[in-house]
Amino acid sequence: MSTYDRRLVEHLLPAVWDKEAAYGIRNPTAPDADMPKGTVDKRTAGLLFAHLADIRQGWATTPLSLGERQALLLRYGVDLPDDAAGALQGVTDRAVRYRCERAVGKIAAHLNGHQYVDGYEPTEDAA
Repeated sequence: MSTYDRRLVEHLLPAVWDKEAAYGIRNPTAPDADMPKGTVDKRTAGLLFAHLADIRQGWATTPLSLGERQALLLRYGVDLPDDAAGALQGVTDRAVRYRCERAVGKIAAHLNGHQYVDGYEPTEDAA
């Protein structure tokens, strides 16, 4: 089982709404483009696409509030700045950041099979 952290969830979230975003996401296990004879670890070659499928599933199944879903959509789906997203939601930009932070943590915890607590960050021994 792979460990999902905040950084990975935030990196992959735009692909929930934009299927073509996957083409712009660099596979960390692939060799650099300027290394034509580079090799790929075949055990992890398809990991990026598994992560993308998991992120889409996590978005659909994680228990998020309506405000958290809206904040994620506005930030990662539409790429609005926090103040514009806050204006649309009728909250401050700080509230939008808080909602996004909680939602990303909830998705990471859900994908890791853990209970969410504020400030959730997976640890190596919890995986």
